[in-house]
Amino acid sequence: MVDATSERTIAEPYVAVVTTGGTIAMEHDEAAGGAVPQLGASDLAAALPSDVPRLRAEEVVNLPSSHFTLETLEEIRNRVGDLAREPDVLGVVVTHGTDTMEETAYLLDLTVSVEKPVVLTGAMRTASDVGYDGYANLLAALRVAAAPEARGLGSVVVLNDEIHAARRVTKMHTLSPATFQSPGWGPIGRVEGGAVLVGHRPGREGLPWRGLEPRVPLLKLSVGARPDLMEDALERGARGVVIEALGGGRVPPWWLPVIREARDGGVPVVIASRCPSGRVWDSYGYVGAYRSLLDLGCLFAAGINGQKARIRLMLVLAAAETAEEIAALWGHP
Repeated sequence: MVDATSERTIAEPYVAVVTTGGTIAMEHDEAAGGAVPQLGASDLAAALPSDVPRLRAEEVVNLPSSHFTLETLEEIRNRVGDLAREPDVLGVVVTHGTDTMEETAYLLDLTVSVEKPVVLTGAMRTASDVGYDGYANLLAALRVAAAPEARGLGSVVVLNDEIHAARRVTKMHTLSPATFQSPGWGPIGRVEGGAVLVGHRPGREGLPWRGLEPRVPLLKLSVGARPDLMEDALERGARGVVIEALGGGRVPPWWLPVIREARDGGVPVVIASRCPSGRVWDSYGYVGAYRSLLDLGCLFAAGINGQKARIRLMLVLAAAETAEEIAALWGHP
C-alpha cells in the first residue's frame, strides 16, 4: 500500500506462519506405505479461504515432531522470536506435529516475551483422510493470532476451535481430534465463526534464553521400580533429573539414597507427578513422601507435567551457574 501524501511504501500488518511439518502437512505416499510430510507452507496457505487474515508463510523444517531434536526446537524458537518482534507482524502461527507440540509451546511461552499472540496448531488427521482437520485448525489459529483479544496471552495451542494456555495444555488421546485438553482448568477461550472469545487470562512468566542444557533425563516411576536409570544417568553426567513421581510427589524409600547422591553432587532433582492434573504436594509424614523430598532440597513442578518440567529445567540450567541461581530461576511453576 502506498501513502499518497508521502509517496512512501507502508507495510500492511500480517500474521506470520511458520510451518514445521507434522500430521497437518502429511499426505499418503504409496512408496512409503503411509502418510509422510509433503505439504509445504505455500500449500497450506493456498488452501485457505479468501477472508482469512493477511499472512506470510515460511517453512523451518518439514518433519514429524517425534523426529525433532533440541536443535530443531532452538531453530523454531529463534525464528518465532525474530518474527514476533517485527513491527508489521500481528502474531505468529506455528504449524506443528501434535506429539511434542506442548513442549514447543511451553518453550515459546517462557522465552518469547511479547504481547503478540504466538499460536501453535496442527492436525490429528492427514490431508488424505476423510475429515482432515488441518485447514479448520489453521484458520482458527490465524484468527486467534490476528485478534486483539489474544494479545498478552503468551503462547497458546489452538485445535478443535479451543484455545489452551501453553502452560496447562497436554495431549490426552492418541487419535481424537479433541486430544488437546487442559486437565483441571479447561480451555481459556474459543473460536466461534470469526469471533475469538477469551474467557480468562492465565498469569505469565518468562525465563532468560541461553539455550537448552541437553543432559536432563525424564524418569517415570511405577510400582516397585528400581533407581537404576537414575544411577545410570548420574554416571553419564546428567546435569539435572526430572522424576515423574507417584501421586502428589512420592517416591519409594529406596530411591532416596540416589536422590541424595544427586543433590550432594550439585545435580538438581525436579519432582513432577505422573498424574495428569493436580498439585505436587501432600501432608504425609512417611518416608519417601513430599516432606522427605523437600528435606533433600528437591525442586517441585507444582503446576506442570514432566515433559514441561524437563523443558524448564533445561532452560534454567543453561542460564544459571550456582544452586542459588537455579532455585531462583526455577521459582514456583
